[in-house]
Order: sequence, then C-alpha cells, then structure tokens
Amino acid sequence: MADLSQQDWEAQLEKDSNAVILDVRTEEEVEEGIIPNSINIDIYKGQEFVEELEKLDKTKNYYVYCRSGARSGQACTIMNSLGFDKAFNLQGGFMNWEGETA
Repeated sequence: MADLSQQDWEAQLEKDSNAVILDVRTEEEVEEGIIPNSINIDIYKGQEFVEELEKLDKTKNYYVYCRSGARSGQACTIMNSLGFDKAFNLQGGFMNWEGETA
C-alpha cells in the first residue's frame, strides 16, 4: 500500500491506463458527491466488503479513498492481504479532494 498526497494520487491516476477508483465510504457519504468513475464498496459492510473485493480484478491498480483517508488506508491493507499488489490510499480523502466531482 502507498499513501499518496492529493497531487500524487491524481497525477498517477491520470497516467494509469489500468486504474480503478474505489470509494469505500457509506451510501450517505456517497450522496455528498464522488470522484468520477468510482465504484463504491462500503468498508463498514465487513465480510460483505471482503466478498465484494474478491470479485475485483487483482491485476488492476486501485486508487482508494474515503472521507478522510483513514478507512481507505484500512481498505488498502485488507486488499494487500487478499493479494492486491497495487492499492493507493488518497491522503486526506474526499474532504480534501480538489479535483473533479460528480
């Protein structure tokens, strides 16, 4: 797992043709807006979260975010333990996101 600053996360994402953006916030938080093209899997769903992760392509590079960066850090650790090699945590999360939102 790598913790990336907002600038590094966005710059790396823009150049990555194998990227998937993963939002691990709750449905209520997602209603406040999302980073475009994100898929949402709520980390608070516990075992269901792990089951949903298992369905994802482990050869992709995952750019993970939550509200502040704490849960997405946990999600990256879980993903690494499941065999995902490339999981990048957005430091500061959606709260500090200055890029495009949908």
